[in-house]
Amino acid sequence: MSIDVYKEKYIGSINEVVLGAGVKSLRIGGQSCYPFYLFEGKMPNPPRIAMEILDSTPDNWPDALMQIYGGEVDNPISWARKCISDFNAEMIQLTLIGGDPNGKNRPVGDLISTVKEVIETVDIPIVVWGCGNAERDAEILSRIAETCTGKSLLLGPIEEKNYKQISPSLISNGHIAILSTPIDVNLSKQLNILAGNIGIPDEKIVNDPTIGALGYGLEYTYSVMERGMQAALVQNDEKLQYPIYCNMAVEIWKTKEAKAVDERMGDVEKRGMLMEAVSAITLFLAGAGVVVMRHPKAISLVKTWIEKLIK
Repeated sequence: MSIDVYKEKYIGSINEVVLGAGVKSLRIGGQSCYPFYLFEGKMPNPPRIAMEILDSTPDNWPDALMQIYGGEVDNPISWARKCISDFNAEMIQLTLIGGDPNGKNRPVGDLISTVKEVIETVDIPIVVWGCGNAERDAEILSRIAETCTGKSLLLGPIEEKNYKQISPSLISNGHIAILSTPIDVNLSKQLNILAGNIGIPDEKIVNDPTIGALGYGLEYTYSVMERGMQAALVQNDEKLQYPIYCNMAVEIWKTKEAKAVDERMGDVEKRGMLMEAVSAITLFLAGAGVVVMRHPKAISLVKTWIEKLIK
């Protein structure tokens, strides 16, 4: 007696987005089923991992991370090279913490020079992530979009507060918008509509849902991302059919569990590495197309897991 296995019926799919330019460009999205449900549909592009580097020397990274990268953390160019040569990075996120007006407040010209040097050094897709101040990021990301034409950079976070200022230069120079909203399906959809109305093409949009780390809201993050994927794939909601970008590393490595040196809690480096790996896998299962990570061992674990699922 044969048994009919129930299969979900999908009428929608996730938009495919090309990251970077040249032979090492990557594609994300394109799937017509829930994440890794290859018995129900197609998942032509595996999820990707971006390794994070900073424009300035980190002042709050734990020793477990600082020791891995050594003196390279003082120079984003050397840091990017190390990520590629030593850890086989497929993407780089350059986070411009130095642009924070409440921090180092580096001049925009200096930040642009750093971005251009990194672009000229590597041949893999690059994400340029602002300082997190919406007003300053409007200036920084607009100038970078104008200066780095033709590089198909991912630029973010682009919020409702600043998308109007950034969009013109982003559109005219062919970059990709990372639209960032608090973790809410309706807010994400609303910003997607606004971005589309102002002229950003669907193939140039990815969504950042602002995730929570393991033990700090990961379950809620998963449920919201899952609802968005259901709307996109099962209900064919075109305004939620964008790949998801999770800027995760900063959320993991700022937690006390990833930093506290306490024998009762076990080895601090292993603890932080496993927190990062578990969080990344959970986000990929929820539908993430790209996750940002820092620890090479965590990245290796997650890549092995992905390879086994998509065979």
